[in-house]
Amino acid sequence: MSKVPRTRLYAYLSYVDAAAALEWLTALGFTITTRHEGPGGDIVHAEVRRDEVALMVTSAEGGDAVPSSPGGSGLYLCLADAGDVDDWYHRAVGAGAREVIPPEDTPWGGRRARVLDPEGHEWSAGTYEPGRS
Repeated sequence: MSKVPRTRLYAYLSYVDAAAALEWLTALGFTITTRHEGPGGDIVHAEVRRDEVALMVTSAEGGDAVPSSPGGSGLYLCLADAGDVDDWYHRAVGAGAREVIPPEDTPWGGRRARVLDPEGHEWSAGTYEPGRS
């Protein structure tokens, strides 16, 4: 019997100031599980975790600015309930994120919110779980 491979997707984000990004992520409830710095102090690899979410973080190579993606691609955190969405949003904005969509109830019965992190990466949180009907 052959073993069926399990495919997983892990996201990573590059930041001009990865150390500041790690501080922002910890303000949102993430825990730094791995942090490796290069000789110049740049973050060459870091990992943060919150429940089942794992995210890799690195310094942008050569200090190049990272293009932001307002209205484009982003990361989505599926949270347990509406109160968690509101709490996440207020923590994110309090830690320096820019407001995009304040917490709102959706026509499809969920709750959502969206921000841009301090370097312009788009983050959303909501109660909708993709892949579930």
